[in-house]
Amino acid sequence: MGLFLLDYGAGNVQSLANSIIALGHTFQWITDPADFDSASTLVFPGVGAFASAIGGLHERGLFEPLRRYILSGRPYFGICIGMQVLFESSAEADCEGLGIIPCPIERFDNVDKTVPHMGWNAAEPIASAPNASGDVDANAYYYFVHSYCAKYNPEVYPEAMHWAHSTTQYGHELFLSSVKKGNVFATQFHPEKSGKAGLKLLDEWLRQPESAHTHAPPAPLIKRVPSPTHKLTKRIVACMDVRANDAGDLVVTKGDQYDVREKDTAVKSAGAVRNLGKPVALAARYYAEGADELCLLNITSFRHSPLRDQPMLAVVRAAAETVFVPLTIGGGIKDTVDPDGTPRPAREVAATYFRAGADKVSIGSEAVYAVERLRAAGYKKDGHSAIEQIARAYGNQAVVVSIDPRRVYVDSDYDGPYKAELVRGAPDAADERERGRAWWYQCTVSGGREARDVSVVELAKGVELLGAGEILVNSIDRDGTGRGFDLDLVALIKRSVTIPVVASSGAGTAQHFVDVFKQTGVEAALAAGIFHRSEVGIKEVKTLLKENGVNVRR
Repeated sequence: MGLFLLDYGAGNVQSLANSIIALGHTFQWITDPADFDSASTLVFPGVGAFASAIGGLHERGLFEPLRRYILSGRPYFGICIGMQVLFESSAEADCEGLGIIPCPIERFDNVDKTVPHMGWNAAEPIASAPNASGDVDANAYYYFVHSYCAKYNPEVYPEAMHWAHSTTQYGHELFLSSVKKGNVFATQFHPEKSGKAGLKLLDEWLRQPESAHTHAPPAPLIKRVPSPTHKLTKRIVACMDVRANDAGDLVVTKGDQYDVREKDTAVKSAGAVRNLGKPVALAARYYAEGADELCLLNITSFRHSPLRDQPMLAVVRAAAETVFVPLTIGGGIKDTVDPDGTPRPAREVAATYFRAGADKVSIGSEAVYAVERLRAAGYKKDGHSAIEQIARAYGNQAVVVSIDPRRVYVDSDYDGPYKAELVRGAPDAADERERGRAWWYQCTVSGGREARDVSVVELAKGVELLGAGEILVNSIDRDGTGRGFDLDLVALIKRSVTIPVVASSGAGTAQHFVDVFKQTGVEAALAAGIFHRSEVGIKEVKTLLKENGVNVRR
């Protein structure tokens, strides 16, 4: 008897395994239905789509044994999908859940917010008593990433709301961020990705005797009215471009307009790949400094065959062992063919990185090609794009699309196909190219080296239709300049989609982060070089944001 973890075969369970190991606990995996008989405590984590989770449980013969285990009264801790499967059904899929909690999982509306709900938010316990050890902390922020939820509605679902342990507000909607009753405790948020607060909750729950997890009383039915604003924070993302240098070692690099070789002839390394540090060490540093998310972009030549890219996979595994915030991996997430001719669909490529410890994957050039095909087909999806494959298995929250547009300047009386997307320069603009002129944004592929006949608005709307859950907006014009984010570009994308947007490229000061959040309303902002070179610190950015009324994670 002991602690077991359930892996249904699709979600990222390695992150939780890493957390449990780092906290000093031991566990075994459920590999067979008979293993449930050996478990005295069970944890079911997962990021993914409801149908994939339920289908994975049925395919492995684990659905009914899991239900019997929960009904046996032994301690159960569910995380994200591990919480949602407790309910009757989900609007995400045409299949039934375990039916332990009698109400459905519903989709967030996007009336006053983007969907997915992605980032750090607060959880307010139902009970007024002080938090018990191993319980939800009302003063902490936890990491959420989901499009579907159990909405808090004691009038319509009174029996189900007796399971409510804490609620969280997103937009004007209140939903169950955790449930607790009898032997069941489950969270919609990810404690394993919630930094110190999440690790504390997980550690204290695991250290309690099993008998402490079997008799949680029903929650009282109380009326809760949404506050005027929710507590979702703005996210600061540290990004690392990872590439093999000329000696074959993986290093973090950064270029200007995507040129990563050292151009200063006065330095010894002139002409070599710029080396700003080792990826795992930098990832650990940014986690310690308070980054809300980390992004590793593989820009090395290995990406033509990512499943053979053992060095990059090793980087992901090592980073995931010491970093307990979300980790996005990009580069080569597409349909590929191994050197021996073995085809590898994008879903399999993404799965390999998820199993190594990634939480989201970033798709770049392949997204442009997918939207070109979508447009040619009259915007009818065929289900084959990398975005569709991965979103179908893991949920759209697992797919980030990274776009690399550049400005195309035109006369102010331009009457071409992108007239509706034009941005017009101010008469007194600091950049003389903008004065009295206009421009639209053209998308590129291959790291900005090739322009495509797709506008940035076409691309953003197209990838949202295909199932992307987040857009990372780069700017070739601003990259490496330190002049600040391209606010016109970021605002244009933000107005065009209903999914979260991350601003990138051009940050040179902490004030630039204030500007982009205040003037565009984006959910997150990313930087690389200024963090690598310690020109601006993450703590400095967050301090200034807080002073300017922008809610950030403490």
